[in-house]
This record gives sequence, C-alpha cells and structure tokens, in this order.
Amino acid sequence: MRYISTRGEAPDLGFADVLLTGLARDGGLYVPADWPRFTADEWRAMRGLPYDELATRVCLPFLGDSIDEDAFADMASEAYAGFDHDAVAPLKQLNADSWLMELFHGPTLSFKDYALQLVGRMFDHVLKQRGERICIVGATSGDTGSAAIEACRDRDSIDIFILHPFERCSEVQRRQMTTVAAMNVHNVAVDGTFDDCQDLVKAMFNDAAFRDTMNLSAVNSINWARIMCQIVYYVHAALSLGAPDREVSFAVPTGNFGNVFAGYAARQMGLPIQQLIVGSNENDILARFLQDNDMSVHGVVPTHSPSMDIQVSSNFERLLFELMDRDGPATAHLMQTFRASGKLEIDDDRWHRALQLFSGHRLSNEETLAAMKAVLESTGELVDPHSAIGIVAGWTRRTETDVPLVVAATAHPAKFPDAVEAATGIRPALPPFLSDLYDREERYIRLPNSLNAIQDHVRTASNRAGGV
Repeated sequence: MRYISTRGEAPDLGFADVLLTGLARDGGLYVPADWPRFTADEWRAMRGLPYDELATRVCLPFLGDSIDEDAFADMASEAYAGFDHDAVAPLKQLNADSWLMELFHGPTLSFKDYALQLVGRMFDHVLKQRGERICIVGATSGDTGSAAIEACRDRDSIDIFILHPFERCSEVQRRQMTTVAAMNVHNVAVDGTFDDCQDLVKAMFNDAAFRDTMNLSAVNSINWARIMCQIVYYVHAALSLGAPDREVSFAVPTGNFGNVFAGYAARQMGLPIQQLIVGSNENDILARFLQDNDMSVHGVVPTHSPSMDIQVSSNFERLLFELMDRDGPATAHLMQTFRASGKLEIDDDRWHRALQLFSGHRLSNEETLAAMKAVLESTGELVDPHSAIGIVAGWTRRTETDVPLVVAATAHPAKFPDAVEAATGIRPALPPFLSDLYDREERYIRLPNSLNAIQDHVRTASNRAGGV
C-alpha cells in the first residue's frame, strides 16, 4: 500500500511515514494510491464481529508492511476496551427506517475518540520502533483537541500542541482540553477562528525548516490515519443493517469534511452506500456547494454547533482530487486559486458527479434549537446540536425511504449543555467520570493569531518539557 498526495508533487509514502508526516510536503493530503476493495462474501464474513476485530479487518489493507496484524489487533483491542458501551458504536432506532449511530461512548464523548484512541497507539508503536520523538500540532473547533490530548497524554515520544479559537468552544469542550495535567500537553487559545487555527497549523507544516527541526506531525483529519479509522463505523453500521445485500445511506453533520469522507472511502472499498448527506449550520459552505455549486468563503459565524463553525473544509481537497480524476497538478491549481480568491470554481459535469452520492442541507441557529426539541418530542432522544442537524438533514434530503438511513450522532449532549437546555429545557449531565470537570484547574496560554508567536511558543514549551 502506497500513498500519494492530492497535489501530485510530494513523494509517495508507506503507511508509517504517512502516519507521522500528516500533511504532504507539497501542501496536499495523502490518499491511497489504490482503494482496497472487499468482495460481498468478505463483507458478509465480517458481520457480527466485535468492533475491535472489525477495525482490524477493515484497516489491515491500508497498513501495508508498516504494522503487523497481531500488533494492530492488540492496539485495536486496547483502544476500544475503555468505551462505555459494549457495542462501541451502538445503533438506536429513531423511526421505521432511520437509526442513530451513537459515536460518543469514548473518553471525551466525541466521534473523534473512535479514530484517535487508535491513532495514539499507532504513533507510540511506530515511534518506539524507530527510536524517534515527534511534536504534534493540531487545530480544533472543540472535539478533536480533547480526543487527541486524551490519546496522546503522558506518551514519552510525543509533545502535543492544540490550538483552539479563544471563546469559540463550549465550556465543556475547552475544559476537556485544558484540565489535562500532563507535561507533554500544551493548549493554546488563539485570538481568531478555527479557520485561523487551521491556517496556522498548515503554515507550520509548510515552513520546512521549522517542520524538520521540530519533527512535526498531525492529528487533525489531514492525517490519513484518522480517516482510515473512521471508515470502520460506517462498515459496522452498514453490516448491522444488512449490507452488502442491502444499500444504506448516511447523514453526517460535518464542518471539515473528514467524517463524511470516511464514508466515501468505505464506498470506494465496495460498501453499498447509496447516499451521503452533509448537515451544515450557518457556516454552510459545504451545503451551498452541494445545493448550488457555490463554494465561496464567507465570514465564520459563531453558532450553537461550534464544531462546525468552519468555512475552509480541509478534507474537501480529498474529494476534489477524486472529482478531478486524481490529477494532482489540476487539484493544486484549484486549491491555490481557492485560497487566493476565496472561491472554488468546478465545472458542472464534475459537480453533478459529486451529486450522484452527496447532498447537503443547512440549518440556522433557530432551526437547530427547534430540531433538538422536535427530535426529543418525536423519538424521546436528547441529542446535541450537531447530531440534531444531522438528523434533520437526513430526513429532509434522503431520496429513497426504503433504504435505511443512519445518522452519525457525533457528540454527547452534555458537551453542549447550554444549547440543549435552551432547546429542550433539560440540562444534560456529564457522565460520572467527568462529574468534577468544572472543578479541575485549567492550563492554557492565550496567544495572538501570529505564526511567529505560535512557533516561538512551540519551540520554548517543547524544550522546557524535554522534547525535540
């Protein structure tokens, strides 16, 4: 298994190097040179497997010779052993033909745990094999940060720096990051938006001298390993509902396009996915693209669903690469023009190809609150604002009601208690293991939206912690 950059100028790499590299050196994102595929019989043979064993089967073709099967199986077993539901990603029926896939049973109550608990162990494994140490830098709109910190805390070979937008995460999201008392964990509140944080991370990777000196690596969904691990729960849900002998559709609330791209990857592997429905909030660049072929950047608006307060969706580049028939230079040109002008121009033929699988739907802040209330009244389920957007998007945009619909519930409602209470009158409680979260001491530094300031802090704090 080899990996190629979406921009066509970086060297091909094996899985271990892609894991540690994150962003390609030409600014692109890594994707498999060829998509592995399973036959119908191979899919059927996976039905009923425990989640960790399913993860091993699904991910193994992507690993090449970087990690052997037994070692990876042990990592998967350890990664999901601490989740608080035996099914790991349980399906809960909402109505006659739609299901909620609960992706909040990990340690930080977010779907990000499903990938990062495994990715953290893969980092450890490969770094110990090589005798190396890395400095992880990541940007978060709320959930990636806490999941990455929980996966990487106290690991001897890793320093981790997470940038979050100051006062643009929920208090629970922030505290889950800033109350982790580990020497290798560094939280930075940036005066700006998530897009600013993401741009700072990309700028650090594109500074070759800094990247090499600090031995940078990434945990954002720009890292292919994140996408790979997320493919598993699409397979899990589809097999549970009759695949490969039955098609399944998915509705996914998404801002950075990584979660829903994992669904695309599952389809490329032969899973019979009929439709992928993208749910957006008022930061609706993805919905506008899918509805009107309008991918133009507007200002980021704070909403009740802050994890989707994004205008520049990094992982969309991976889909664009596919729509451009894997032409790296053409993809690079489009992305460079997009960054310069704030508008992505794609011809109607390629846009219509995207619409054969994808559709999008936008909810305003008021509609999101109404959706949480309506879901509670019609199904009895208390859901967070992101999941509510996914549910309404799925119910509104699905094209075939005889095809089961699975909605990704991406976060526990207690991560967004103010929004849930405003919508339903119910304030969701944190699970017992987080019951003292508001009493824990916070540790973070606030810095300006300045590359020099961020890089200086990364250098200083890494050296102080005994890092690179």
